Amino acid sequence: ERQRRADELLALVELGGVGDRRPAQLSGGQRQRVALARALAVQPRLLLLDEPLAALDAQRKQEVLPWLEKLREHLKVPMLYVTHSAEEVARLADTLVVLDQGQIQATGPVQEVLASVQTPISLGDDVGALVHAQMAERDADWGLCRLNLPGGDLWVADSGAKLGAMVRLRILARDVSITLERAQGTSIQNHLACVIHSMATEASGQQVLLRLDAQGTTVLARVTARAVHRLQLKPGQAVWAQIKAVSLIR
Repeated sequence: ERQRRADELLALVELGGVGDRRPAQLSGGQRQRVALARALAVQPRLLLLDEPLAALDAQRKQEVLPWLEKLREHLKVPMLYVTHSAEEVARLADTLVVLDQGQIQATGPVQEVLASVQTPISLGDDVGALVHAQMAERDADWGLCRLNLPGGDLWVADSGAKLGAMVRLRILARDVSITLERAQGTSIQNHLACVIHSMATEASGQQVLLRLDAQGTTVLARVTARAVHRLQLKPGQAVWAQIKAVSLIR
């Protein structure tokens, strides 16, 4: 029975057939997946993962992340995931709790907490909004796909997801600029009509984080304080968000 259970769990993380290998014969990503299978062997009611990817390089992280998603979606085992990585949070979390010096600073749905301009999250250049969208169209000639969301459409690199599938994507604040009118003659292909929801000046005083509402889709933009002054930006104002890059994460 133990052997059968071990084989099932190794198959779950797509490591069937490696049960007789020594740890030194496995890659770092494979060892992490074995560790997950081992944790599941006792049929836990809760999984605590304390920075499980911290020791892995970027390539190995991308090898393990899909199996963490698989555990969450198929086994329905609650996961308490501790991390400093905004990418891992955006990809895996449903509810986010932000801790600073042992004190809870914010808690709530991951989309809301990541998109708050008031939450004291030190993400630096990683600050951005998490958006859910639906695969609507594929342009095979250019290797792109069109994603539909409440505020409009976005064109991104084709990830191979099925048409109609729901996906997660991150829009980093540093990749969003503001115009008062829709720009013409630009290489930037993604434009969303928005209303400024709120604004927060960062500690340096030189940059301002804007929370934008695109008909129900939240987008963050980081602009200079000088740009805010010159454009006379204020909450409630209608603007256009130019999105230079979109990261499709699921």
